[in-house]
Amino acid sequence: MSSFRTLDNVDVAGKRVLVRVDLNVPMDHGVVTDATRIDRILPTIREIADKGGKVILLSHFGRPKNGPDQENSLAPLAKVLAQHLGRSVGFVGDCIGDAVEAVISTMAAGSILLLENTRFHKGEEKNDPAFVEALARNGDLYVNDAFSAAHRAHASTEGLAHKMPAFAGRTMQAEIEAISAALEAPKRPLAAVVGGAKVSTKLELLGNLIKKVDVLIIGGGMANTFLAAQGKNIGTSLCERDLLDTARSIMAGAQAAQCTIILPVDAVVAKEFKAQAAHRCVSVDAIGADEMMLDIGPASVAAVRTALEGCATLVWNGPFGAFELQPFDAGTNAVAQAAAALTRAKALMTLAGGGDTVSALNHAGVADDFTYISTAGGAFLEWLEGKALPGVETLRS
Repeated sequence: MSSFRTLDNVDVAGKRVLVRVDLNVPMDHGVVTDATRIDRILPTIREIADKGGKVILLSHFGRPKNGPDQENSLAPLAKVLAQHLGRSVGFVGDCIGDAVEAVISTMAAGSILLLENTRFHKGEEKNDPAFVEALARNGDLYVNDAFSAAHRAHASTEGLAHKMPAFAGRTMQAEIEAISAALEAPKRPLAAVVGGAKVSTKLELLGNLIKKVDVLIIGGGMANTFLAAQGKNIGTSLCERDLLDTARSIMAGAQAAQCTIILPVDAVVAKEFKAQAAHRCVSVDAIGADEMMLDIGPASVAAVRTALEGCATLVWNGPFGAFELQPFDAGTNAVAQAAAALTRAKALMTLAGGGDTVSALNHAGVADDFTYISTAGGAFLEWLEGKALPGVETLRS
């Protein structure tokens, strides 16, 4: 991390530290249903508080349209955060203004305060200089610990870093180090699993990866488009027919870059998309006209497992099939468990990210076995696409 400023490079004692976190967590009737992002930011908050800094937390929540509203208030998260920290967390109902500055002026060293949703102000998403200036008045230092929001050039994710001394928090640091290790200086051979429904959502990702990885494993609905581009009859499977030439171009580009592409050789097919639907396993050359591919079959799993056994690093984004429906989760589960076993044996460094990917690995019971799981969605994908993230670039030394 020598190219980035981190908490190792600053003395926070007695300072007002604006810490950008991501508390945009899923909630159901006021109850947090997945606290992963909360747990990830605890080390940064504790470290700053324990070193005598005054922790002032900034975050967005939801997509409020017309200013403050109760549905998108961060107030309930102050109590949740306090429970996870085991420390008191104050809350103030705005993120700028005299009332906020008055509360901050009374903070003791080591105390923690959560400010209201930054998106209640239109200046947040516009990265408005006046709003940035108003936020900056609340602190002496800025720490960004929200990698999951780093692809947005908003006031609290990018603008503040130009106004005050800026540093990466421990979660941001861990994300940057893990992704850099996997893509910028990886141990080779390097493999990537790219799944999900559509090629169209991951064109830039595929175009970038074929130039970086040694093995590209394509699964999920997007594999259907590649199989169709090879002339396979894929029945009623999800397929983007308008992208067949694009798929052929990607395969040709991979060949030119000496990147091996692995596609399914067999599939679990059904005539309807529902859990426990009647199904069978067939070669990808024997799919019926009224059947759809919903998972990869055992021969495909074996081919992927063999490929991973010959690799040193794996980056994973997207499932192999309709993992949310049994029994069409079997392929994703099997590959995930194989990757986890290689990770435990220290034979493979594994990095995974993206909402569906994390859900699939949790479903397979192996998330804790991977080397690193990114909590970011869009930011993780954009980094894999080779794009510069505004919230990261402003932290470079």
